[in-house]
Amino acid sequence: MSRKKMKLAYITNDSKRKTTYKKSTKGLVKKVHELTTLCGIETCAIIHSPDFDSQPEVWLSHAGARRLLSEFKKLPRFLEQSIAKATRQLRKLCKENRQTELKKVMFQSLSGKVIFQSLNAMDLNEVGLFVKQNLKDINDRVRVLTKASRF
Repeated sequence: MSRKKMKLAYITNDSKRKTTYKKSTKGLVKKVHELTTLCGIETCAIIHSPDFDSQPEVWLSHAGARRLLSEFKKLPRFLEQSIAKATRQLRKLCKENRQTELKKVMFQSLSGKVIFQSLNAMDLNEVGLFVKQNLKDINDRVRVLTKASRF
């Protein structure tokens, strides 16, 4: 047996509104309890209405709700740490991508395929520094290998 669709609007009749509040509160607390039981998660429900009850209704317990809320307040710190970690990873990947791009430009220039007029001054400067660093690394490696071959 299905229920008819209820129109969502403010209930002006005080006794009907109070009855609906009590039934809905009971149903909501039941759903929260089911969610906790079925999914094995921690939940709490805080329901407060200044019209009907002076005390808010808390499902779980006041202490349990406080503990759960304190854990929830820690969430922004966790998110900040996650964002900071992702930002560091992004910077690292951007640096690696830039190095790959510079290496590609360097190798293309060696084969005569790169037109340097298409690069701006900053890019040219970075390519120059990248080439110098690679030449230094190559010279260091040659020096190490020549010393090793003498022995």
